[in-house]
Amino acid sequence: MTKTTSQTCRVKVMDHLVLTVRNIPDTVQFYTDVLGMRAAQFDTAHGETRWALAYGAHKINLHQKGTEFEPKAAHPTPGSADLCFLTDTPLEAWIKHLQIRAIKVEEGPVTRTGAMGPLKSIYMRDPDHNLIEVSVQSDA
Repeated sequence: MTKTTSQTCRVKVMDHLVLTVRNIPDTVQFYTDVLGMRAAQFDTAHGETRWALAYGAHKINLHQKGTEFEPKAAHPTPGSADLCFLTDTPLEAWIKHLQIRAIKVEEGPVTRTGAMGPLKSIYMRDPDHNLIEVSVQSDA
């Protein structure tokens, strides 16, 4: 690959990602109730109706295990994701929010490094046991 090509061909932002899940309603319930995302149905160019989770300018498309849409990942597997979401809400409020919903904090608050610098994070699991990290940006 030439230097010119590598400088001109690059991605700028992620539009969406896909989670393969065992149960779309359970997943929608968790991500809307626990993480505050919006459940959204959308129609594909082929006229199929699909589910997504929307937050900010982003979305997570959902595939039901065994009925994934083509093309799909080579090995779509529920529980294989490790996702980090940024928040402006203090982690102490998140911990109380999770306790009320009987969601176990697996680890944290702990110091981590994110794409834009230092983070303070807590970790939990979604219904498929994907690792979910909720983080606030910090100075150290």
